Amino acid sequence: MNYRQTLHYLFEKLPMYQRVGAAAYKANLDNTIALANALGNPENKFRSIHVAGTNGKGSVSHILASVCMEAGLKTGLYTSPHLLDFRERIMLNGKMIPESTVIDFVQNNQKIIEQIQPSFFEITVIMAFAYFAHEKVDVAIIETGLGGRLDSTNIITPLASIITNISLEHEKLLGDSIEKIAKEKAGIIKKYTAVIIGEKKDSTKETFLSKAKETSSPLVFAEEQYAYNPHGIKDDQIDLELINLNTKAHFKLSCDLAGTYQGENICTCLTLFDTLKNELPISKDEILKGIANVKRNTSLRGRWEIMRKEPYMVFDISHNPVAITYMLEQLKSYTYNQLHIVFGMSDDKRIDDVLNLMPKEAIYYFAKPDVPRGMEAIKLQQNALTHHLMGESFVDVGEAIKASELNANKDDFILITGSAFVVADAMHFLNQ
Repeated sequence: MNYRQTLHYLFEKLPMYQRVGAAAYKANLDNTIALANALGNPENKFRSIHVAGTNGKGSVSHILASVCMEAGLKTGLYTSPHLLDFRERIMLNGKMIPESTVIDFVQNNQKIIEQIQPSFFEITVIMAFAYFAHEKVDVAIIETGLGGRLDSTNIITPLASIITNISLEHEKLLGDSIEKIAKEKAGIIKKYTAVIIGEKKDSTKETFLSKAKETSSPLVFAEEQYAYNPHGIKDDQIDLELINLNTKAHFKLSCDLAGTYQGENICTCLTLFDTLKNELPISKDEILKGIANVKRNTSLRGRWEIMRKEPYMVFDISHNPVAITYMLEQLKSYTYNQLHIVFGMSDDKRIDDVLNLMPKEAIYYFAKPDVPRGMEAIKLQQNALTHHLMGESFVDVGEAIKASELNANKDDFILITGSAFVVADAMHFLNQ
């Protein structure tokens, strides 16, 4: 198989949650463990940091990887989903896994794959672990896919675990309350292994403390270690003042990820590096450089990504109420005449909770993202009407963007959001 045929095999033969939803979810680690055993347990051959949470885990993972790279560490990074290229999921020192490595992995292990019949995510996780082991990385940053306890990544024994925050998501799979979801995320906490909690909430605090006590794991709440104040918001970066709450020291830093909400993620990362100062001795200067150059080092995309100006066009993958709230708060820092929103969602999301937050003064361009899970544009439009959101439906994201560009004046603002798949479609459209 060539690379295209290999991807077709992975996408079409193996169930993929991003495409088909719950049908691809395996409520156990049996397949992942069987694959790992068959490949000599590559997950045990490198050091790792495990990152879970509802929002922010992708940004935290990329920030951690960027800092490790600035420190000269050979750094693996596993994240999901991808936007343009499958290989975005598996990175080494900011570069995607080679096409030839993907081809060789699938061809060399096709018999095992056919025998075990894993999901797309399960085989992708093991591919990443095998690649990182083969390349002898100094450390790998591993982002969970869905949940934590039963996530395929949860066969690693990391240096530390991070849980960014918790809100309602994937209730049919993870539980119908914050407490139940927190319990699933807490499943990544391992015995005698430090855990960093990004957001301290009354509804989840006891769950995390209880699990940490059960596993004899040191637990640190990042909010008790650092605080931040924005002191400059630009198109391509944020400037923050950080306060170390233990030493009372104040210092300033910049991050090339726009969005004041990144301050919370940065505090989480700083807490992680404080916690692992013996295992990962990284200087303050290297940490600040890593935070300043996340996009340059890791090619992270889709987080308040400004594509053009006059009119502004911004991509943002926010897809749940908490993320949408953060995104709209960022929007308030811009001045514009008319807001245009190209919008689509997956069919299994909390549609009314999201639509209730969306600006009523905007003109909407509803489109179905190009995945089976995508919500039909006409259905989204009809639901939006009940929330007094006005706009038209389009056959795809590209047509919606065309219409928004025709209607927008140079002092308007075009926001493309609602799903990572909407942003992916938009990127493909603009690339073409």
